[in-house]
Amino acid sequence: MNLKLVFFTFIAFCAASFGQDNSKFKVVLDAGHGGKDYGAIYHGFIEKNIALNVALKVGKILEKDNSVDVIFTRKTDVFIELDERPNIANRAKANVFVSIHCNGETKKTAFGTETFIIGATKSASNLEVAKTENNVIHLEKDKVKYDGFDPDSPESIIGIAIQQEAYRDQSIDLASRVEEIFTDEVKRKKRGVKQAPFWVLHKTAMPSILIELGFLSYKPEGDYLNSDAGQDELAKAIAKAILGYKKEYFIPIGSTVNYKEPEVTKDTKNKTEEKTTVAATSSSASSKGVVFKVQIAASGKSLELVPSNFKGLKNLSKDDSTSVIKYYYGQTDDYEEAKQLLAEARDKGFPTAFIVPFKDGKRIKIEEALKK
Repeated sequence: MNLKLVFFTFIAFCAASFGQDNSKFKVVLDAGHGGKDYGAIYHGFIEKNIALNVALKVGKILEKDNSVDVIFTRKTDVFIELDERPNIANRAKANVFVSIHCNGETKKTAFGTETFIIGATKSASNLEVAKTENNVIHLEKDKVKYDGFDPDSPESIIGIAIQQEAYRDQSIDLASRVEEIFTDEVKRKKRGVKQAPFWVLHKTAMPSILIELGFLSYKPEGDYLNSDAGQDELAKAIAKAILGYKKEYFIPIGSTVNYKEPEVTKDTKNKTEEKTTVAATSSSASSKGVVFKVQIAASGKSLELVPSNFKGLKNLSKDDSTSVIKYYYGQTDDYEEAKQLLAEARDKGFPTAFIVPFKDGKRIKIEEALKK
């Protein structure tokens, strides 16, 4: 099979699902479980109710920002089939998908927050969490649509998790922000950012995370999660993380100029041909200080850095230091020029491209880069 065709078929899928209408930052809030699916139940605490309360509180905070559009998978105690949750996000062409849940375990001693992204794992505890959340499939009448996926064997989802590869970095970033604010501001025990094979995450075409607010099985934490005060604190933390992520990655229409292909003359053509593609094998900048690049794609497939592989774009680089290879377009120390590069990349057919800053060769956050 043609490698380039596979790669850009995947990119086309992302473009169609993710959408190019970025006038507002769209957040899909998914309150886990609902209706006949109660989720975890311990000490009288019911997961579906707590998840819904927190999701609604997060949405209420986000809706105060006129640049944010909030979509809920459910706003009442209703049963939503597992595959419909990511479908809602994909139809909305959302920027992020956030699924909210509560944990539980038979020993009843574990406590703390943890936030997941889609991925393979050898951790028995991570697999058990995924198995528990995926088990809702047993409550559905039509199981054919899950293509033989067995919720009792979460490993069966791993082979089709490639759809989320393009958003892995952003998902990790968003998950990390949630966990950091939970710890630093809400003073909850941080169990960290983890990965596991959740069905609800692997079908989304945008950065996606699943938050486990805490353990209902541990009564002191269950008391906190079931309280208005606890839910308010957690909702504020999640909303703050989402808005911080938005500030870094979201550039609405009007913030970038529309790119126009320059007129090609004999002189400019000769000068262009003199420039060679930057075939860097890492994201490290050649010079010290802050530089900006535009990430145009991420994939497990390695492609040669030539314009024909990237819809005519030149000045390419990539970071292949991990299993997910990041591909970048351009490099500048001027943020306004970086936004121009972003416009060029999007107009060339990379609608999910975003600006990435580096300091002394290491990736940093936009807020830190602009301060410098």
